[in-house]
Amino acid sequence: MASRRERQRRRNRSKNGSGLFILLTGGVITAITAIVALSFVGYVVSVANSAPDISELKPLDQGENSIVYASDGKTRLGVIQSDVLRTPVNSTDIPQVMKDATVAIEDQRFYQHKGVDFEGVVRAAIKNFQSEEGKVQGGSTLTMQLIKNLYSRDKKRDYKRKIREAKLAEELENVHPGRPGKTWILTKYLNSVPYGNDPSGKEAIGVQAAARVYFNKRASELTLPESAMLAGLPQAPSQYNPYVKKDAALERRNEVLKKMLDLGYISTAQYSDALDTPIQLHKTKYYAATREAYFFEYVRKELVRKYTKKVVDRGGLKVFTTVDFDQQRKARNAIAGRLSVPGSPQAALVSISPRTGHIRAMASSTRFADSKYNLATQAKRQPGSTFKIIVLMTAIRRGVDINKTSYVSKPLKFNDPTYGKIDVTNSDRGSGGGSKSLFQAVVSSDNTVFQQLDLDLGPPAVTATARLMGIRSQLQSLPAEALGGMRNCCTPLEMARAFTSINDGGYRISPVAITKVIKADGTVDTSLGKPNKVKIFTDGETYEAIQAMKGNVRSGTGTAANLGFCPAAGKTGTTSGFKDAWFNGMTSNLNTTVWVGYKQPRPMTAVPNYGTMFGGDAPAEIWHDYMTSAVDRKTCRDWEKPVTPFVSQPFDGKYAKSSPGGPAPQDDTGGFQDQNVAPVEPGTGVGTGGGGTTYDPNAQPVTPPANEPVTPPAATPDPGTAGGIAPPG
Repeated sequence: MASRRERQRRRNRSKNGSGLFILLTGGVITAITAIVALSFVGYVVSVANSAPDISELKPLDQGENSIVYASDGKTRLGVIQSDVLRTPVNSTDIPQVMKDATVAIEDQRFYQHKGVDFEGVVRAAIKNFQSEEGKVQGGSTLTMQLIKNLYSRDKKRDYKRKIREAKLAEELENVHPGRPGKTWILTKYLNSVPYGNDPSGKEAIGVQAAARVYFNKRASELTLPESAMLAGLPQAPSQYNPYVKKDAALERRNEVLKKMLDLGYISTAQYSDALDTPIQLHKTKYYAATREAYFFEYVRKELVRKYTKKVVDRGGLKVFTTVDFDQQRKARNAIAGRLSVPGSPQAALVSISPRTGHIRAMASSTRFADSKYNLATQAKRQPGSTFKIIVLMTAIRRGVDINKTSYVSKPLKFNDPTYGKIDVTNSDRGSGGGSKSLFQAVVSSDNTVFQQLDLDLGPPAVTATARLMGIRSQLQSLPAEALGGMRNCCTPLEMARAFTSINDGGYRISPVAITKVIKADGTVDTSLGKPNKVKIFTDGETYEAIQAMKGNVRSGTGTAANLGFCPAAGKTGTTSGFKDAWFNGMTSNLNTTVWVGYKQPRPMTAVPNYGTMFGGDAPAEIWHDYMTSAVDRKTCRDWEKPVTPFVSQPFDGKYAKSSPGGPAPQDDTGGFQDQNVAPVEPGTGVGTGGGGTTYDPNAQPVTPPANEPVTPPAATPDPGTAGGIAPPG
């Protein structure tokens, strides 16, 4: 047997060995833990250092709606929707209850931490360690979420992204320190966080869009229950969307309210009242509603043409337009005042400032909700006798003196050697026969005189003038076009533009709908507001035409347009078959074109209150009513005498008829002085009035101005038909 001492010795050795083992094991574990901790810290530091500096980052473009304004820069015409609905607002436009609700449910220590809430991170880390597939849950502060929304292009939810977000969040708070910095961060967050989709599927980004989508109100008008509901959405927008899951949204809202109560943001009474308030949704058309929808859509297409559809769809543009909202109202009222009876035809009105090209009004009798077809810019209709002014300008350009060059007004029925059958008369409202100067033919809108003038000038020359004046539609250089007989021409906007070239001293000017665009990055683009102006006539040439058109308004087919208080000039137009009726007119500072007809072309021979519709009827009356209210009486003035007086040139016309003295010269009011004029044998082909070029039937059509494409021609109609019975005016 071992002695007692030996046994004790063995026991001591065993005890000491165990203690040493425990000590060694503990040391190893501690060392390993330290190494792991240091490695983790090193890993975190390494990942954090891989993030760029906050100063190097540019905020992501989250998308934003583009807003279109009228000419006053304040009246909103509508919103061009992007892929998301977003309208940023200032901090002062966000109610305190919305801010408090967001802080309470998303980041209750927001005002205490410096961008990273370490307590929240530890709490989230435990949950993340227990979760499957490494999904990250919680732990993000509002500042970190702002970093994710504004700067992070990495959509993968893992630890690395969280670490980088934490580092950038701390930097962001250093850039925006103190309470003002917290206000800046919270405002940015509330303008950039997703709040779910509206019923159409568009995502509401930011509190202003969310307030509109769910409650059809501004963010500043949100109540406590509404704010609590919105504050609960960002965590899971689809899960809590009240349009889809109202019960879940209510439960989440109440959770937010309870959190606000616990943190002292609201009283028990406020909590109880809010808890008893049901969720009341109000669908909105705010982002879809537009004023002056036809003009609005015209502006949208202009933006797409300038910037591409992709840029416009991205949004964020503030678009300032030329349309005068008050004049739009006056235009609609003028149309409704004349054509409001059931069965009345449709009408379109375009009004342009001749000096700037600004479109002041673009109105239609149709409703955009019923038809997206813009009669003012898309309806290519025969312009009737208004096109005679383009023939007239062709003659004046050639030096033809419209007061001294005359033709015999009579039915035309013969074969032209180049164009074949010519068959033209005047209607029952005809302008009388006998010898007429071109001035008189404008006043009475004589078809037969202008058909002869067109043949003398050559239809290709008329086409060339039309192109110079801005007509882009299809023209085929045929005699019928002199009287407005085309297949695919013209729109009211085209005709309004053509007539501005006469009113602006001979400058062709492109119509302007947009004065400036402020882009999402704050840069201002005014290029769309700078019209292309090209000198095509002398002011002496345009003055000649204006005097003739003044005569038409004063004593011819356009008397219904006479304003009385302001000198006016214009020309009526009625097409063969009475399918279209026009009035193109102007004062010295405003051009306006009115078209009347049925959207699906048919004769206007039984129009309520009118019977057969002529250009001198509803079109001239609508023009009169609109211009009476639209023209500024204080600035209204007559046209000034030309700086470059018109000088006539010899003109050899095949069909022209003239006398050495010509018809009596017009006085300043457009009338005729009493004077004896010796008659001249008709058909002599002798002309002493203007023009410098002989009629050339073989001349070719002239191409339109640069950058102004023409619609490809359709099948060529029978060149032998020049007109038929086409009503004047």
